Order: sequence, then structure tokens, then C-alpha cells
Amino acid sequence: MKQPLVKAMERYLQEQVYPLHTPGHKGGRGMSEPLRSLLGSTALRLDVSLMSELDDIHAPSGCIRLAQEEAAKLYGSDACFFSVNGTTGAIHAMLMTALQPGDKVMVPRNAHRSVMGGLILADAVPVYVQPSYIKEFGMQGQVTPEQVKEAFALHPDMKAVLLTSPNYFGMVAEVKQIAEIAHAHNAVLLVDEAHGPHLGFHEMFPPSAMQCGADMAAQSTHKILGALTQCSLLQVKGTRVDLRHAADVMSLLTTTSPNYLLMGSLDAARAQLAERGSAMMEDALRAAGLLRQELGKISGLHVIRPEEVTGKFGISALDATKVTINLKEWGISGVAAGEALRKEKIAVELVDPQNVLFLVTYADWAPVQWQDTVNRICRTLQKLRPVQNPLEARSLERVKALEKEAAEMEKTQQADLPVTEVAAPMREVFYGKKKAVPLAEAAGHICAEAVSFYPPGIPVILPGERFTSEIVTWCCLMKQQGLPVSGSADTSLQTVRVLAEE
Repeated sequence: MKQPLVKAMERYLQEQVYPLHTPGHKGGRGMSEPLRSLLGSTALRLDVSLMSELDDIHAPSGCIRLAQEEAAKLYGSDACFFSVNGTTGAIHAMLMTALQPGDKVMVPRNAHRSVMGGLILADAVPVYVQPSYIKEFGMQGQVTPEQVKEAFALHPDMKAVLLTSPNYFGMVAEVKQIAEIAHAHNAVLLVDEAHGPHLGFHEMFPPSAMQCGADMAAQSTHKILGALTQCSLLQVKGTRVDLRHAADVMSLLTTTSPNYLLMGSLDAARAQLAERGSAMMEDALRAAGLLRQELGKISGLHVIRPEEVTGKFGISALDATKVTINLKEWGISGVAAGEALRKEKIAVELVDPQNVLFLVTYADWAPVQWQDTVNRICRTLQKLRPVQNPLEARSLERVKALEKEAAEMEKTQQADLPVTEVAAPMREVFYGKKKAVPLAEAAGHICAEAVSFYPPGIPVILPGERFTSEIVTWCCLMKQQGLPVSGSADTSLQTVRVLAEE
């Protein structure tokens, strides 16, 4: 299978060129131990600057151009751009390519915080839509086609629609229907497909955003496939997006010193998917199926099934390799379960007040080793299962701890997601004067930072939105659940930054 960029890197390595140029570690000779040994001499010798033999990502004409063309061919797009700034960089580029300053774009209220950066850079105006809420599981679904139609009825001048599909839990939106609605209004469809670079490569998976008519899609090749962390792709298709402008925007946002190890891993991951994509997805389904099967044997543990959400809540399909357990009936939080698993050397993708998400890929399928891992997961969760009779508990302290945790979780489950109000343009707030106030006193102030609990990194409030008592209460509840804060200058969230209004 062709890997033009990887082959060019291999040839360069074989030439044993002495580098009288950057980087300063000179092929690892000047790098400090133990990192030098951990990385290895071959990788360090491939950490090179822009070389004529290795092409230029800003004006590709050789191996990088060929690698990107192969990726576009694989995904059925008209152009593909390598992003070494992750899907964050690709999302920024999508918004800046599709929109002019002042343009309106429909944005799901649970969009990843990277969308905020793109809105500021593009100087675009978000039209927020609240996705469906799945109260049974304490999670958000997708924006529905009906909601998109309503958004256009209220804002017929919208130039774009942005979707997050799949979301963190693998829930896929009705992308094809929404693409048709957007195009009927002469608007483009942009898809944050960070969790879906594998879609469309097996009949048991839903189609990709490109296959459903999206104009642009940003994909985290590192999240699900074989690329290194920080590696993503930006796909562009159709005549609604200017390809030359997309290339200019990507060049504007991309470092002039891109790492070839990152770019090479994108080329390799694409080639691997092209050669054996269906087999890889089959392995992922086997691994996820075994985990679902064994988790399903644990009494009282709810493993979320595709049929429970598909066809409802704006969800067209569920990626079966995202295995989610809901712990509401056990009276413990997903945070506590995640901590218990981590003590057993199992690190999960996401925890929230009710759920734990296991991200499974083709790389997990080594039958004997995977069975051992699944057994460890199940043994750990079995220990967390509440006893039927509290008198059987080992100690009174344990009973009290369980009761307290259940009470706190119940409060979180009953709290509705806070509704936000835009009080000032996001870009204006970004460049405005700010001050810190105690979270408890924030109600009434205009927020000047994105407050998110990570994962999944979805902002509770964004710059330009006004704090309310409900938002303050929600933030306090999330803190009590032990979820780490992202985006705020004060990671303890004792204080928040607000606009210093005159």
C-alpha cells in the first residue's frame, strides 16, 4: 500500500545526511537522557525541519501532496488537509473557511470548546441550539432536523450549520437530512467528526459525514485510528467551499515547523485503513462485543444498548465500539467508578456523574490479553456493586459513604442543564478587560472564559454569556462530583473571570 510521505522519510533516513540546521538536538545527539533513550535514535533522526526531499505542508507539491490526495481519495472528498494541531486546528480552519466576519452559524450548545476558538477567530455569530437531553442516562443526544429547520426559520441568513457527530458517546446525528436542509438554505454543513474517522469502513458502522453530504469534516485520526496524538484530517467536498481559500486558512493556522513524525503517522494510518479498514473495524466490533457481553452479566449494571437511543433524541445510529455503562441504579457516580478502575490500572475515556465510557478500537483485539483486561474491568466493577442488604456491608462507614454519594448523585441527576443567555459578542469579550470574582458571586456577571468539565470538554458557559444562579449551582454540583475543570484560569473554580464592565 502506497505511503508516499513515509517512504520519503525512509529514504531520507537511509541517506544519513548530517544536519547543519534545526532542530538543535541534531538527530538526538544533543537530547538529554532518559528521553533520548525512551524515544529511540530512529525517531529522533526523523525529527527534521522542512527539507526539499520531504515537501512543504504549506505548498505541497511532492510526497505530502500525494499523501493528502490519497487520504481524500479514501474518504471520498475533493481535498484533504493534514492537521498537526489536532482536530482543534481543523475545526478552527472549517469555521474560518466557511464564514466571513459577522456571519451566523448554527452551533449545538454542547459543541466542544475548540468551536469557541474558531468562532472568535472567524468573528462569527453563533446561533445556539440545545441538543436533545436523554434524562434516563443523564447525557445529551443530538440536534434534530426539526431543530435545524426552526433555526433557519428564525435566522434565514445563517451561512452554515455545525454538527458534532458522532458525539463522545458515539451517537451519530441525522447528518444526511441536516445536510439537505442546510443546502436548501444555501448554507454549508460543517461536521466535527473527531470521533468518527472510522465511519463508513464497515457495514455495521454508520456512513461518514462525507458520505452523508457534509461540505467539510474534521476528523481525529489519532482518537480511533493509528496516527499519533495531535494528528487529524480536514476533509472538504463540493463547490460550496473554496478549496484555495481552505488551503490558505490551513496554512495560516499551521506551524511553519510541522513535525514529520506526526505527518508520517497520518500517512501510515490512512494507508492502514485503505488496506484493511473493514478487517480493523471487525476487530473493533469483536473487542467491544466481548466487553458488552461480560459487562451485561453484572447484576444491576446498565450497559447502554444501541436500540435504546437510535431513532430518538436526534440520533440516527450508535457506534457500538463506544461502550457506556450507566451507574444510576447502583447509587454511585461514574467518577467514583473511574477512580476505582484507574487504581486497577484501567484508564477510561470519559466519566460523568452517571456514566463511564470505554473507548474500544481494533488495537484492543488480542483475544487472550483482551479477555484478561475485560475480566479485570468486571472484577473491579463487581466490587463496587452495592450490597442488597446494608447490614451485610463491611462497616458502618461504608454504608454512610454509599448513602452520601447516592444523595449527591441524585441532586445532580435532578438538576436540569442550565440555559444560557448571550449578553455580549464573544470576540468583544475575548479582547475586553476581565476580572476574577468568586464563583458564588458570579450570577449577573458576563462570563469572560469558557468553563468546562473535562472530559468531555463541553462548556457550561462561554465568553459573552451571563452567569445565572442556575449556572453557578450546576458548576458547584459538577465540582462536587470531582470532575476536573477545563478552560478556567482557576482550575479549582473558586473564582471565575468575568467582563470588567464599566
